[in-house]
Amino acid sequence: GMSFSTAISGINAATADLGIVSNNIANASTTGFKASRAEFADVYATSLLGAGANAIGAGVSLSSVKQEFGQGNISFTDNSLDLAINGNGFFQLSAEGAIEYTRAGTFQVDREGFIVSNKGARLQGFQVSAAGEVTGQLGDIRLDTSLIDPNATGNIELTSNLDSRDVAPALAFGGPFDAFASPPTAPDPENFNATTSTTIFDSLGNPHVLSLYYVKTAIPGEWNVYSLVDGVSQTPSGGALGDPVTLQFTSDGQFDPASATQIDIAGYTPVDAAGVPNGAALQDFTVDLQETTQFGTNFAVSSIVQDGFSAGELGGLQIDESGIAFARYTNGESRALGQIALASFNNLNGLQPVGDSNWVETFASGSANLGEPGTAGLGAIQSAALEDSNVEITAELVNLIEAQRNFQANAQVIQANDAITQIVINLR
Repeated sequence: GMSFSTAISGINAATADLGIVSNNIANASTTGFKASRAEFADVYATSLLGAGANAIGAGVSLSSVKQEFGQGNISFTDNSLDLAINGNGFFQLSAEGAIEYTRAGTFQVDREGFIVSNKGARLQGFQVSAAGEVTGQLGDIRLDTSLIDPNATGNIELTSNLDSRDVAPALAFGGPFDAFASPPTAPDPENFNATTSTTIFDSLGNPHVLSLYYVKTAIPGEWNVYSLVDGVSQTPSGGALGDPVTLQFTSDGQFDPASATQIDIAGYTPVDAAGVPNGAALQDFTVDLQETTQFGTNFAVSSIVQDGFSAGELGGLQIDESGIAFARYTNGESRALGQIALASFNNLNGLQPVGDSNWVETFASGSANLGEPGTAGLGAIQSAALEDSNVEITAELVNLIEAQRNFQANAQVIQANDAITQIVINLR
């Protein structure tokens, strides 16, 4: 009778092996899936005093189903919310407060703007402060779909060269000018040497055109700069309406130490297309001219940078390899929304699989150590990519043959036992 139960334990073991192999094969294309293997142990009928020297084994038992957490291949996709972990770690998900872990990074944005798994569990990450700095606080990562507030221009930085070969115009620049007067007045091209324009923004995000007119004076190395916004003369700090700021250059084409190097405009009133104040706040701004030179080459503006922008709406999402999610807005701005957290465990084999390619922590796994991608042995995040299953199909098919052979051999043992029992019963 003993050998019957031994053979049955062998059949059960082979059946378990077949089940595990078939599950691996079924999930060969499952994103983030980790293959399992059966681990068996022999069984002895022992008493308190031991099994004795000549103990015959009582079969086999399934001692463990081990998951193999090796890295799968990374496949690239077109969706920036497909994320793969290149290296160690798991994404942390919160499903109604229940915490689960996964390597399957098929994420999307739900209707409330949260980044969620395809089952609706929210991806967890480190939050950012109002200034865009990543904090250590963990929570859901959410896209801000509201309009980004406009920012009024406060500083314009100009890099340019004035042509030292220019001569002073025959007639004075004149002004003040007003494009909204009737008739409108504007600078005459005969009365200035060079001009440049840039767009600035008011507190409501409306664009305005700031124009600078450069006029060479009769004094060598001296230039007057006049400022107009939307064709209306401005008042520089310390001057009257329409006054210039005077720049003085030395014989090597650089600013004289005593020269002004910026234009300060205080209390500019933004107007609409009809020249009527548009309700935006009065505005102070500075035009920084420190990067201006006066060499014997043509007038050229190599760079104009200003710090204002219009209102913007969410235009896209980008996730870098350190896991920081950046929202891109239609006004050219981008800001951090959060940093994806990765979890590692002291004992990966202690994790409990719960389906949907997810695991939960257990006493055996130890608690999750959360960190930023690329630190403390954690992998990097690859956006627009997914980690394939690590199932090796060829090896699984060989295992399938082995399990089938084991099943057959154990069935053979039962057949032999049956024949022997039959012989005993047939003894007359």
